[in-house]
Amino acid sequence: MDFDPALLRAFVAVKETGGFTRAAQRLNLTQSAVSHQIRKLEEQVGRQLLFRTTRALTLSEDGEDFLRYAQSILHTFDSMAQRFRPSPISGAVRFGVLENFMGDRLPTLLCKFSRAFPSVRLDVSVGMNLDLLPMIKAGELDLAVVMTPPDSDEGTALRRTQFVWVAADSFDVPPGASLPFAFFPAPCINRQVGLAALDGKSVEWHVVFTSQSQQGIRAAVLSGLAITIMTRDDVEPGMRIVDGIYGLPPLSDADFTLLWSTGGKTAAAMEFGKLLQDLDAAPSAAGRR
Repeated sequence: MDFDPALLRAFVAVKETGGFTRAAQRLNLTQSAVSHQIRKLEEQVGRQLLFRTTRALTLSEDGEDFLRYAQSILHTFDSMAQRFRPSPISGAVRFGVLENFMGDRLPTLLCKFSRAFPSVRLDVSVGMNLDLLPMIKAGELDLAVVMTPPDSDEGTALRRTQFVWVAADSFDVPPGASLPFAFFPAPCINRQVGLAALDGKSVEWHVVFTSQSQQGIRAAVLSGLAITIMTRDDVEPGMRIVDGIYGLPPLSDADFTLLWSTGGKTAAAMEFGKLLQDLDAAPSAAGRR
């Protein structure tokens, strides 16, 4: 048999509120309408579900069992309605992000947004600062997370990170020898931070490896070929921080910053940006990449 959800809601409301009057108030119905729904439900079930006296209202044994089923069914109905409710926002969101900002949280972000706004199409570009910044300026992205110097007046700072010099555990170089570096191509904030720190220092160095790929830089470091600059959170097993070794000076911090293009603040993009900031502000975010 098929049960009318309205009858199930009336039954659950009567039990949870303790009476027909309060149930009617919750459901915005009259008391007689609720009484009629309960009678109709009991007729359909063929069993008494409620014992009613002038002082109390209790469930029969069948009523107790029926209540559990009714609550489970209504929970499923409510979850389904929430999942497939019409979205008031549509369109597209063009989002750019640095690979080392989201890490394994990107799927969570995309899943939450697509469920909340199923009519919005997502176009995600995972890249580097030197790719994302021009795309924002050209209006090819609505919003992007990039790295900027600390306390920059651009965009909204989401999280601060620390740059460090990194080499392989096995890396070594003879005293006084020129230090081999692996860098991203210019302009790159990692490279800019490193060159600024080395300016005026008596450190001999040369670029031995260049790559636009973060995986390429990692491979060069892990092979023992070169030293590079990365955020402390990106240091992997097999790598070690070499700040203060080989005469290398300390490096400045940087901010992961949310930037918007000139016309990027559409309703859909604003909702995506809010979800992004909420996710990154979660208490567990500090311990994850």
